[in-house]
Amino acid sequence: LDALAEQTIREAGGEPAFKGYQGFPATLCVSVNAAVVHGIPTDTPLQEGDVVGLDCGVTFKGLVTDAARTVGVGKLHRKSRRLIEVTEKAFWIAHQVMRAGVRTGDIGHAVQTYVEAQGFGVVRALVGHGVGRHVHEDPKVPNYGTRGTGTVLPEGAVIAVEPMVTIGHYDVLTAADGWTVRTADESLAAHYEHTVVITATGADVVTAV
Repeated sequence: LDALAEQTIREAGGEPAFKGYQGFPATLCVSVNAAVVHGIPTDTPLQEGDVVGLDCGVTFKGLVTDAARTVGVGKLHRKSRRLIEVTEKAFWIAHQVMRAGVRTGDIGHAVQTYVEAQGFGVVRALVGHGVGRHVHEDPKVPNYGTRGTGTVLPEGAVIAVEPMVTIGHYDVLTAADGWTVRTADESLAAHYEHTVVITATGADVVTAV
């Protein structure tokens, strides 16, 4: 998967934004089951029922985009399917509130309210972020929060909004490889992300297919 991603990006005239970033060794972050984000690709075969997060950054003509999807391998347990569905829907619910003048707390509140109402957890230790000339820019965009708080988003702001959702508790820890962030209770996690441009009336999703 990692080799295919790098080949595809380079053939299109881009560069992998993650490869070499702060020492990260790969093009993709591949986060399996209890891994939330930043998983390093390995030679371990994926198994039936695995929940796999794929996070990819691309630099093209000096601009960076960042996007992630979580998918299932083969036949999934019902709870796993629901986790993936809720994580994706959380982004689109948050997308409905995005426009110039809203605050990052409004986005976080939308994600948190929906996810927790479905019985899942929202990771606190990791957040979305600005993106554009660099992989990570200001402002931070948490997936939890209170309406009317946080940074005001002006027209033209570019942010990566990325719900990170757990079946169990939202606490996470970093694995021995120094990169992979896993749920502390080893429960399943999912991740969904798009890069968006804030407009006067909404938000354009530039990484949508």
